[in-house]
Amino acid sequence: MHAAGSATGPVPASSTGSGPSPAARLLLHITEEQTAALVDEDLALEAARAAFAATVDGTVFPSLAVHGSDPRNQFTLKPSASATHAGVKIGTYWPGNTEHGLPRHHSTLLLLDQTIGRIAAVLEVGAANAYRTAAADALAVDLLARAGTTTLAIFGTGHQAGYEVAAVSRIRPIGEILVVGRTAERAERMAAVLAAQGHTARSVGAEEACARADVIVTATAARADTPPLFEAAWVRPGTHVSCMGADAPGKRELPPELFARARVFCDLPEQARRMGESQHAPAQTVLTPLGEVLTQRATGRTDDSDITVFDSSGIGVQDLYLGLALLKKMDISL
Repeated sequence: MHAAGSATGPVPASSTGSGPSPAARLLLHITEEQTAALVDEDLALEAARAAFAATVDGTVFPSLAVHGSDPRNQFTLKPSASATHAGVKIGTYWPGNTEHGLPRHHSTLLLLDQTIGRIAAVLEVGAANAYRTAAADALAVDLLARAGTTTLAIFGTGHQAGYEVAAVSRIRPIGEILVVGRTAERAERMAAVLAAQGHTARSVGAEEACARADVIVTATAARADTPPLFEAAWVRPGTHVSCMGADAPGKRELPPELFARARVFCDLPEQARRMGESQHAPAQTVLTPLGEVLTQRATGRTDDSDITVFDSSGIGVQDLYLGLALLKKMDISL
């Protein structure tokens, strides 16, 4: 292992032989500050392309969503493996972190030493994870949205929403962004932030957003015990919908009736049925893995009138390939 980052941990006595034993390797720790400085939309998108391509012939492990000792605190475990590497990402959501001046979301990626099965590297990837999630959205838009897409509707005004806008805007020539929030005040603040970044953005109601949008992105924490974000009838033919918020049982953003009008794509069908938006889809709904569209083993959009839906519940192979891309940028190999 060639390491340019910080490394900590005790070094055991070396084994007999000419070099240090595998167990003598230092644990590599890449900090949040390092990964946040390295990641960008291009790196994340290329990592997403590699990850989704790998889902076609490789093994993809489902994620596990659980809660902490306090049920308000939640975390997910996303294991992954490629032909050469393996690891697991721990994604946490601690809502009380705002009291400590910290983000509510954080992610830590653990990469294994394939020789001895011990942790070789720990990467803190809180900011990088936001890029990673948005990159899956951008990839879906690239593969499924109409070429003439110019209007984006974003449902959500929280931490992730801005990353989604930035990623999609690099894929299609977005001329107008319509912001829908839980309250008009939140939507107006979000629209002002986007306008300050150079976008044409304004706050609108859900019905107008759906009626005007070429692409709809949902990035909320909405649950099934609350009404869907919009009505199925409001979505016009030809729209692409990326639903990014449902990543645990009981979450829901879309009206279930939309599935009957749409062609549905996802990261991992088994997981989408269990904890993605598709947990609310009719049993007969066909779920096509996005990786198969990427590798041209399945058809994406077939007509400009198709409504396409991408159900993103998040898979560990996305995190693995992003982590490896970050290490490569640091000239580190495991």
